[in-house]
Amino acid sequence: MKGARWRYTRLPSQVEDALSGEEDDEEEEKAAAPAPAPAPAAEEPQLTEASQVLRPSEIRQLSLHLPPRLRGRPWSLAFCTSRDGFSLRQLYRQMEGHGGPALLVLRDQDGQVFKWTGSNSFFVKGDLDSLMLGSGSGHFGLWLDGDLYHGGSQPCATFNNEVLARHEQFCIMELEAWALS
Repeated sequence: MKGARWRYTRLPSQVEDALSGEEDDEEEEKAAAPAPAPAPAAEEPQLTEASQVLRPSEIRQLSLHLPPRLRGRPWSLAFCTSRDGFSLRQLYRQMEGHGGPALLVLRDQDGQVFKWTGSNSFFVKGDLDSLMLGSGSGHFGLWLDGDLYHGGSQPCATFNNEVLARHEQFCIMELEAWALS
C-alpha cells in the first residue's frame, strides 16, 4: 500500500447479487431484502502519547485491521525518533521487555506512511546494522539502516506490495514503534 491512501475493493452484497439480473423487480426486491447489518463499531485505541506519524483517522483505520483480541487495547509509544533519536540500537533497547505485538510505522521525506499486510511468516530480521521487514524472491519489503536515516523498499510477498515509498531508496523523517498491550 502506498502512502496514507487506502485502497479497498467493494464486494457486492447479497442484495446486489440478487438485483443484478432482474432490473424489473428491483423495487420489490429492495423492499423485501433485509437491511444490511451495521458494521460493528471498533473501539478506538487509547494512545499513551500523540503520534507524529499517524492522523486520528489512520489510527482508527489501522485498528480495524488488528486481530480482534487487540482492538480497543491501549497503544504505548515504546520508541519515537523525535524523542529517542535516530538509532536502531536505541529502538532495540526501547523495545526490550515488550514481548507482545508491536506496530511499527514510519513516514519518509515524501510523506509516505508504511503499514504491514501480514501475508507470510518472513516478517522480521534484524541486527545492529539494519532491520529488514518482509521478504520474498530475494527482496525486502522494508529495510532500515542502523542510523534509522536511510531505508529501502522492494516488492515482496509479505506486503504483497509495490515499492512502499515513491522511490526504492528513501530518507526516514519519523519512525514510531507502538507496543500493543
